[in-house]
Amino acid sequence: MGTILIIGACGQIGTELTKKLRELYGKNNVIASDVRKGDPEFVASGPFEVVNALDFNQVEEVIEKYKVEEVYLMAALLSATAEKNPAFAWDLNMNSLFHVLNLAKAEKIKKIFWPSSIAVFGPTTPKQNTPQYTVMEPSTVYGISKQSGERWCEYYHNIYGVDVRSIRYPGLISWSTLPGGGTTDYAVDIYHKALSDGSYTCFLSEDTRLPMMYMDDAIRATIEIMQAPAKNIKIRSSYNLSAMDFTPKEIAETIKQHIPDFTIAYEPDFRQKIADSWPQSIDDSHARKDWNWQHQYGLDAMTTDMLEHLSSMAE
Repeated sequence: MGTILIIGACGQIGTELTKKLRELYGKNNVIASDVRKGDPEFVASGPFEVVNALDFNQVEEVIEKYKVEEVYLMAALLSATAEKNPAFAWDLNMNSLFHVLNLAKAEKIKKIFWPSSIAVFGPTTPKQNTPQYTVMEPSTVYGISKQSGERWCEYYHNIYGVDVRSIRYPGLISWSTLPGGGTTDYAVDIYHKALSDGSYTCFLSEDTRLPMMYMDDAIRATIEIMQAPAKNIKIRSSYNLSAMDFTPKEIAETIKQHIPDFTIAYEPDFRQKIADSWPQSIDDSHARKDWNWQHQYGLDAMTTDMLEHLSSMAE
């Protein structure tokens, strides 16, 4: 097992991915990097480098310094944040990908993980059990950049033999990191507010159904697709990935089972339009067949685990 570099390690996914990879492969074999230092305890937990994902020379230098073989490129501007700064979102989401693809093409690294998203789908995509291959007309800056990235990943694999692997994350929910500017982040914030305030005002309507996944499952899927034999990875754009789907009203009902006095109100904002353009449920049969993906958490189990962890942190 060669050295691993995580670019964007201080983000919502990157933080937990770094911890899990260090558990598996040893802290000195997993290099965390981000454009700035995050939590001091996290930065001190193993090798850390300040790296701007947009600076090709910085990325190349850290790869050469640590003899990196695998790169997890987790740096990105998420959906709601990207709408506020389209030019920078495009620059970050696309050029950071080109940097690592070109380094792999030059045989400086052997394997890349790059995350895509359900944002690649759009208003014309079938909403229910959205198939792997379907209409993709994204209407957000984030979705446009992710769809473009998928095409480039597939191109670099087909033309240059680059071993790049990707999954389309649904909304991700975690107790250990705060929301990061995504449209699905209400499903993280709601648990925090339930415990701190006993109430929550949701920026999506009560019946907005979206595909979701607990972070434990997402991290496991990310590592499993990278561990799978190359011959099993049949799709080199990005795999659909699914675990559960629910509405704000449904997640509120599961919280009330633990906090009976919890109340929720609804004040949809600009993120409602983004959510309405996305699927309501995902068909991930290709991931389940090709590399044996299986989720472990449903809504009830996730709510129990979230509230237990957040309560213990508050004590």
